[in-house]
Amino acid sequence: MEAKFRWVALTAVAPVAWGTNYFVTHEFLPADRPLYGAALRALPAGLVLLALSRRRPRGAWWWRSAVLGLLNMSVFFVLVYAASQLLPTSVASTVMAVSPLTMMLIARPLVSERLRTAHLAGAAVGLGGVCLMLLTGVEGLSVPGVLASAAAMLVSSFGHILAKRWSAGTDVLASTAWQLTAGGLFLLPVAAAVEGPPPALSTPTLLAFGYVALVATALAFAAWFTGLRHLPAGTVGLIGLLNPVTGVLLGTAVAGEVLTVQQLCGLILVLAGVVLGRPKRAGRRAGNQAPPRPGRGGAAEVIPGESQRR
Repeated sequence: MEAKFRWVALTAVAPVAWGTNYFVTHEFLPADRPLYGAALRALPAGLVLLALSRRRPRGAWWWRSAVLGLLNMSVFFVLVYAASQLLPTSVASTVMAVSPLTMMLIARPLVSERLRTAHLAGAAVGLGGVCLMLLTGVEGLSVPGVLASAAAMLVSSFGHILAKRWSAGTDVLASTAWQLTAGGLFLLPVAAAVEGPPPALSTPTLLAFGYVALVATALAFAAWFTGLRHLPAGTVGLIGLLNPVTGVLLGTAVAGEVLTVQQLCGLILVLAGVVLGRPKRAGRRAGNQAPPRPGRGGAAEVIPGESQRR
């Protein structure tokens, strides 16, 4: 139990850092350069982790790094950057609250984690909460921003479960470095072709990019993929609720955003949906004691150690 708590605590670093990323991006980074913004987030973080791990991809990890880098870093970072600029911090982060439920659904075919009726019920409740918050809670809501945030949630959920499937036996720090580096290298030529020369960066902007790259990216993704290695996908997804909670708190306390009654009710429904859809422990259904097996002469024989586990 203590070891599991440590993995949960480590994994929690990621969604908290990502929740702050919405605020930093919205307040301090250039609004019209999402491709450069994503590239300057991914590539420095990848190079730092690459220097720490001192390992190169081998075998299948060359193409796996490219696929995961494209999903988890390139596409995801561009969509998150756009959503952060187009939406209030609280709204952008709350859309991502559906991610735990999406991860549970995707984990079924990719990593063979069982999907139960409670998962589907939780998904329905959570989606209802998001619709309540987005459709009635905010005036003049940006539809492109909502679509970007929803697409980011879907892309990252699929990419994270795919990383969980492929990561067995691979150093977490190294595989995270490969993904970030590949994602940044994909983005640089596209940014140069679409957005032209790199933007001029002031000191506050440089500091903001430093925070986004080192804390909200390098540290956060290393912690997140470590959690995916040691915890079930459903558990990691539930920890991800700290992302919207952090975003909402920063949006209301620091950015001066108003949390309406509709938004609050929607967020409560999202949380209720995720709790409803959480995976149950098998031990609670089947019991902790194994059935007795026949011993000599037909008498029941207790398996050693089972009575102590009750």
